[in-house]
Amino acid sequence: MDLHLRGKTALITGASKGIGYASAEALAEEGVNVILVSRTQSDLDAAREKIAARHNVRAEVHAFDISDSRNVDRLAEQHPDIDILVNNAGAIPGGNLQEITEDRWRAAWDLKVYGYINMCRRFYALMQQRGRGVIVNVLGMAGERMDATYIAGSTGNAGLMAFTKALGGAASADKLRVVGINPGAIATDRLVTIMKKRALDRLGDENRWEELMKPLPYGRAGTPEEIGWMVAFLASDRSAYTGGTIITIDGGAANRGPMF
Repeated sequence: MDLHLRGKTALITGASKGIGYASAEALAEEGVNVILVSRTQSDLDAAREKIAARHNVRAEVHAFDISDSRNVDRLAEQHPDIDILVNNAGAIPGGNLQEITEDRWRAAWDLKVYGYINMCRRFYALMQQRGRGVIVNVLGMAGERMDATYIAGSTGNAGLMAFTKALGGAASADKLRVVGINPGAIATDRLVTIMKKRALDRLGDENRWEELMKPLPYGRAGTPEEIGWMVAFLASDRSAYTGGTIITIDGGAANRGPMF
């Protein structure tokens, strides 16, 4: 299916690895010029080289920490005309209320929760001036299926779900779209880190984390590419009547009892 995205420009945060990179790759495959944002220059350079080698699109990179709102301002000043914004940066640590200190909680939310909000605030205003644009917020299933052992993530994602729906619900008046994706268990480095923590807590050995994956739908975690393809579809006019909603991609896990 041709998504009719060729020639558009997308900015993707957290784009050097995992879901962010997969989203950039899927968009580039559709002919979208991509701007990759992450904190590590070497990872960004490697991602840009892979995309440039595979696709005839422009690929730029910025080693920016989105938790610093001054970097959000810099991105908006340098790229005021993007067509698609994909918010994906953020890695909220696992742990219960007593394990996640205030400093860790605030640092994680500065990147993911306030990072998403600040990116939306700046780029929505620019899109609003032009009367076109799509924002895709990659959130997380913990926001709809609360987990006390991932309490900072569940609370943050639930807040971002409400934010996405509220902003997206009003966006049609500005001829814009704002949508979200809740990935379930996706085979990224971050998932492995979370699962090692759970294996240590439950089994006394972090190296047994793969044992906790067996109950997943289809006996596996999802792939970053399966999220990236949905990002591309939602960003396209093929999905032009989708707004103010959250798409869950978890293999059906949310509706079949405990995952782990």
